[in-house]
Amino acid sequence: MPPVDLGACVASLVKSVVGGVASELHPYDLNPVEFNLLNVCMDENECTATELAEVLPVDASRISRIVTQLVNKGLLVRRRLRNDRRVVMLRLSESGNELTSMLRRRIQARENKLVENIPEEDIRVFASVTSRIMANHAATKSSP
Repeated sequence: MPPVDLGACVASLVKSVVGGVASELHPYDLNPVEFNLLNVCMDENECTATELAEVLPVDASRISRIVTQLVNKGLLVRRRLRNDRRVVMLRLSESGNELTSMLRRRIQARENKLVENIPEEDIRVFASVTSRIMANHAATKSSP
């Protein structure tokens, strides 16, 4: 049996998942990074740009630009703390909350279709193998 081309498998999977997400976001003029930022804000209720930079794979300067774009689109709201005017809190606007909730449902429905007719045990095995591959990767990064 020839060796599995892990890179090609992962690339195809990413294309399927990310492409599907992008097609759901496109009509709303959003990209996956912007949606991930909205998702974090929804989960956290209120957060700072620094907190977003810690959980998203995006540098702080790009976070700032994305936040500004989302504020301009009316999806995020900025609020300065009274006791420290340097701290800016971010939260979803009402329309940002509605859009993020709706997109979450649509993306979940699309992902459900991707795993349709795949036994739950196979999905668990896939998740387990993926975790082990990521752990192996992390170990190679920390090795001299």
